[in-house]
Amino acid sequence: MMLKAYFSTAFTPALFLPSLGAIGVGVVMMAVQTTSAQAAGQYYNCANPTGCKLVSNQYWTSSHTATKYPIVMAHGLGGFTKAFGLVDYFHGIPETLMSGGSQVYTTKTSSVHNSEFRGEQLLQQVKTISAISGSPKVNLLGHSQGGIDIRYVAAVEPKYVASVTAIASPEQGSKMGDWVIKQVVEGSAKDGYDEGEFNVGSQIAIGFFKFVGGFMDVSAGIGFKEIQEQDGWNAVLALSTDYATQFNAKFPAAMPTTYCGQPANTEVNGIKYYSFSGIGQLTNGLDPSDYMLALTGTTFDNDPNDGLVSACSSRLGYVIRDDYRMNHLDSANQVLGLTAWGQPDPKTLYRGHVNRLKRANL
Repeated sequence: MMLKAYFSTAFTPALFLPSLGAIGVGVVMMAVQTTSAQAAGQYYNCANPTGCKLVSNQYWTSSHTATKYPIVMAHGLGGFTKAFGLVDYFHGIPETLMSGGSQVYTTKTSSVHNSEFRGEQLLQQVKTISAISGSPKVNLLGHSQGGIDIRYVAAVEPKYVASVTAIASPEQGSKMGDWVIKQVVEGSAKDGYDEGEFNVGSQIAIGFFKFVGGFMDVSAGIGFKEIQEQDGWNAVLALSTDYATQFNAKFPAAMPTTYCGQPANTEVNGIKYYSFSGIGQLTNGLDPSDYMLALTGTTFDNDPNDGLVSACSSRLGYVIRDDYRMNHLDSANQVLGLTAWGQPDPKTLYRGHVNRLKRANL
């Protein structure tokens, strides 16, 4: 009798209908959230010259990195998108951004070439991404040489670009690049070669560089017949201060006017410009690449650097920071996430910056 009385009381219209309504609203909200997450969190590999391939979806995401425009990521010298389907160039970063609601597209240009050549390739991919996504603009993020390539796109076709973010990019050249060029030129001249000709050792090194570029194409899923043009010597020249001076004269947007100065402008032609980078070479003793960067960093004398790029050379637009405890590979969360102990995770830095783009309605 007591049980019967309980059910009779619990299922009176006054008590039951509000509960049913609340359950119904909850179910609808869950369905809407699931649909939104399915539409928001996606990661594409654009190594295919004819389009982009969906890598993964992220369901039940937050909206922390749900920018108005897609995130397009550009690799640096010797770069790739997702090597053999296993390792991202931006290790774990696309997935992190995707989990917060970003539409992420990783691009693939010639691994080994100069920035105007690569920039033109990137521009064509940006146009493809715009068509695929239905978005009139994109947010460009470029690491190392990729941070120069994205400036080319913004200068040549600004209508496609909402923002430019350069990460550890040699915007005013790299002293390491200058050192390599000096060794090649002086070594070849010493061996009796005319200007523009290379001795055997340099030819082997340049040829190997070209091979690496083709290998990176294959690792990213590009077929042998579609391997992109690679040019080892032009790639090295593109990292020099002389090349940077010429490039910056053509495309001066958001650049400082002196080597270690601060940029005067952070927005040009309606495009917002940002940059961040690190200093230090030995950041994680378990990462073998740190020891290589410690060696290359000696070419900078006392100029604070990440092993390949100085803090001063990395400045573009709004400088978020140029002194994170990160070496050059750490700034793309490489190698395999072995970054500085006790420092902000690079994935967290990217996530925070993309949230900055979101808050700027980009």
